[in-house]
Amino acid sequence: MELNKFIDHTILKPEATQATVKQICDEAREYHFASVCVSPDRVAFSAEYLKDSDVNICTVIGFPHGANTSAVKAFEAKDALANGADEIDMVINIGAAKDGDWALVESDIAAVNAVKADKLLKVIIETSLLTDDEKVKACLAAKNAGADFVKTSTGFSTGGATVADVALMRKTVGAELGVKASGGIHSAQEAQAMIEAGATRLGVSASIAIIKGQVSNDNY
Repeated sequence: MELNKFIDHTILKPEATQATVKQICDEAREYHFASVCVSPDRVAFSAEYLKDSDVNICTVIGFPHGANTSAVKAFEAKDALANGADEIDMVINIGAAKDGDWALVESDIAAVNAVKADKLLKVIIETSLLTDDEKVKACLAAKNAGADFVKTSTGFSTGGATVADVALMRKTVGAELGVKASGGIHSAQEAQAMIEAGATRLGVSASIAIIKGQVSNDNY
């Protein structure tokens, strides 16, 4: 198994400098990670810097709270794609999910899906804030709206990925969608457990430690 091809090498800390983003891009190129996941303002730089590599450019939309309107999320996505993004990780309207307004959750995702063209759309459901029933409904909303992946977490809320959540999400979406485990994965052992539970992507900042079989103390 090529573990590197599961990894979205991630730098989303608000204090990240361009030098840090460049380092992440250099590492992604060296290890042939699936993508770098960067903030929207770093997409254009990363796309240009990695244009001759096999690394995709991933960015985040409605991040980290998901509380933007659907029109704003769609605009964010269009702008990111115009700047060179290959993959969009959007946060659902978490408040609407807690309200049980699944029509709004689904239409919010559909608004971004409508502008993504042939690029990948991953939908962050923020599992740490949802009940199991809400997790299932959020995954089904993403599937119904045409998303390509469901994703556990932003890494900036009350918890990250768990094996149980990944397994539940995989069971819910079946084989048709990808499942991305993100937040709190610090070792190759943890990464392997997520993959065995059904994850097809891993959002991690501890990518190098994981590839080298080490354990990272990074808090993402």
